[in-house]
Amino acid sequence: MTDLQLTLACGRYDRTAFLFDGSIKPEGITLNCVAKRPGELFRRMAQSRDYAVAEMSFSTYANLLSRGDRGLVGIPVFTSRVFRHSYVFVNRGAGIETAGDLAGKRVGTMQYQLTSNLWMRGILEDDYGVRPADFTWYFGGQDSPGHGERAAVAIPDDIESVTIPDDQTLDRLLVAGDIDALLAPHIPASFRAQNPNVRRLFEDYREVEAAYHRRTGFFPIMHLVVIRRDVYDRDPWVAESLFDAFRRAKHAALERLQFTGTLAAMVPWLFGELEAAEAVFAGHYWPYGVAENRSELETMLAWAQRHGITVRPLEVDELFAPGTLDLACGADQSGD
Repeated sequence: MTDLQLTLACGRYDRTAFLFDGSIKPEGITLNCVAKRPGELFRRMAQSRDYAVAEMSFSTYANLLSRGDRGLVGIPVFTSRVFRHSYVFVNRGAGIETAGDLAGKRVGTMQYQLTSNLWMRGILEDDYGVRPADFTWYFGGQDSPGHGERAAVAIPDDIESVTIPDDQTLDRLLVAGDIDALLAPHIPASFRAQNPNVRRLFEDYREVEAAYHRRTGFFPIMHLVVIRRDVYDRDPWVAESLFDAFRRAKHAALERLQFTGTLAAMVPWLFGELEAAEAVFAGHYWPYGVAENRSELETMLAWAQRHGITVRPLEVDELFAPGTLDLACGADQSGD
């Protein structure tokens, strides 16, 4: 029997590399893997559904689903997870010493619906008492000009916002002090260039993020994997096959990272960093599946509803193909 031919568009990460090189294959499927940057990919999947299988923004997927758009079907594979305390940047002259000082300030970000913002809004409100309506939002391109939500989103009426000029960037405004802070999906150019006007709000971010994980159990989910609805409806078994392949690819990547004979990445103290991370995660390293992530997913959906990303409440099980709800990842540290 000939394998089903499907195109997978996602980032080429360590946890997906074995799918790209073909050494791990989903049963009954031949994947044509295409490496795509998240921003471009998410816009294309939200607007034109260009790929059969793709990495997708969690918040945009939830937004679409809440609006009755059932054109995509999720599987509980979380290709990107990023702690977000370390992505809040402030102008040194803005008088912002603690998270509470953001109230009343001008805060820039690229899009309201970004999953990174879902997390930063939720953390600021739940842990520091700063609500989304407590500051003025500035929308626009971060390091290069350009702005636009990738899918329609109903920003709450109590939020004051400004769209910056098309020839301006949020990073330039932050350096100049024309905005006070930046909620960034990626580290801004000014900080990477060590501009003296810009610093992290949480300068001890590693300790703050590790403490956050110990307290909540959360390692912020950014992206999941989706299947185009026509592909899924024709062959529903692909959801379980793909989940298993992603699971095996992740375990293979972790085993490669744990091999000490040669370094898997160009980081001199890679193994020491991995040991430190594994100590924080205590045997639950980057889990896939619904069961181990249910509490985190429930929190994300509650924030999405509270902050206007979703137009109706969603349940966790609505997000994923039914056949994947009970599948386990095996999130141990030693692979299969």
